[in-house]
Amino acid sequence: MKGLVPVSLLLCAAAIFMPMLFMDTRAEGENKISEDKPPVESHGGQVHTISKDSETLIKVDHYGEIVDTTMAEHLPMAVAAEMPVTFEPEALKAQAVAARTYIVYCTEHEKGKHPEADICCDSSCCLAYKDEKELRAAWGAAYEENMKLIRSAVESTDGQVLCYGGETILAAFHSSSAGKTEDGTELWGDVPYLTSVSSPESENDVPNFVTTVEVTAENFRETIAGIAPEAKLEGDASGWVGDAELDDSGRVRSITVGGQAITGMDVRSAFSLRSTAFTLKYADGVFVFTVTGFGHGLGMSQYGANVLARKGFNYSEILEHYYSGAKLT
Repeated sequence: MKGLVPVSLLLCAAAIFMPMLFMDTRAEGENKISEDKPPVESHGGQVHTISKDSETLIKVDHYGEIVDTTMAEHLPMAVAAEMPVTFEPEALKAQAVAARTYIVYCTEHEKGKHPEADICCDSSCCLAYKDEKELRAAWGAAYEENMKLIRSAVESTDGQVLCYGGETILAAFHSSSAGKTEDGTELWGDVPYLTSVSSPESENDVPNFVTTVEVTAENFRETIAGIAPEAKLEGDASGWVGDAELDDSGRVRSITVGGQAITGMDVRSAFSLRSTAFTLKYADGVFVFTVTGFGHGLGMSQYGANVLARKGFNYSEILEHYYSGAKLT
């Protein structure tokens, strides 16, 4: 799309594509789970049995090479890539359990993009991953100290995963929410452990918590034509956008543009917004999106987990809050 001008996203983009503060801002996205609709009912699936990380074998697509490894070897590097090491120890533990649960879920359900492997190292598909060389380059002299913190979070939760009705859940997580997490019904239908719950993070806790994206009227029309060709964007641009329908979490379920209802997810994707918690206004020839939070909003908010940990909640309490009815096993 031509002419998309991210205002406060410049620093955000640097945080994603450059290791800002050397890996301390990775909690800037989401695990890519939209293709993996979990079973709606809990019976009839594979029942999880507890195994130590060192005994849990996984196949990893490591940038095209299939690697046989163990959870104990892979998980610390995934946690290090997914959450800033500066986060509270209990938040790191919660992240370790969520990531482990996601990996175990993937071992139990084939993924179409790489059926020969359980997971891959591409954060746009599965989980982020950084090997020792990358982490040493990022952390420098702090590598040993930082890895000690990460390994402590992993080892102190050894083998623990989240289950609902005896089955491993799809442990969705995201960077930050605007007061509430998303309800699973908005994307997948009734998923009992992914309900909308409160999340305590604010602009005082999250870098780039509120961001803006500006789009000229011409390029707004071009982009909308790509996702809703039937939309009529003629005359004064101030009349192109109508009402937005919000879901219970405050995110945009749909918004009327040119007389056509477009889903918030489609708008987010088309304009590269950080979440569907946005408002849209027009002034002086420019459409301005104001976006709060980052990610799909399902499951655990990473920054929310860190705030809860600072408030004294332990990792099991954090997980129980974000994954309704799920139990640690």
